[in-house]
Amino acid sequence: MSAKFAVVKGFYEATQTGDGPAILSLLHPEFEARTAPGMPCGAGGTFHGPHEAMTRIWGAVAQEFNTAPYDESWQETSDGTVVVTGHYRGSARATKRAYDAEFVHLWRVVDGRITRLHQYTDTARWHAALEA
Repeated sequence: MSAKFAVVKGFYEATQTGDGPAILSLLHPEFEARTAPGMPCGAGGTFHGPHEAMTRIWGAVAQEFNTAPYDESWQETSDGTVVVTGHYRGSARATKRAYDAEFVHLWRVVDGRITRLHQYTDTARWHAALEA
């Protein structure tokens, strides 16, 4: 496993166990996240810095969902971008409805820290889980 893959794998492991401090330790101070515009909980858009991402993406989602991303396939592009496909799996807290949504994550890792995440996911599946 490449060093970049190991850093990104650490992110998936930390999110699956709910380890916020571990997530923050993996993110570069200039981290930028671009998430699917249709994400529920106000979690879609562009976010700057580890703390904004933690609060407005993962924290917001954790209030409404019991969920985590589960990685399945890994590639590295010629420019060094790590591409991971997989599924978010979990349920909405209010409705208890389970969901499964595919994702593609594009990661940039510099000097052992994650500097960028670009997320694509099936946001309709997320919203369906929230509907009573």
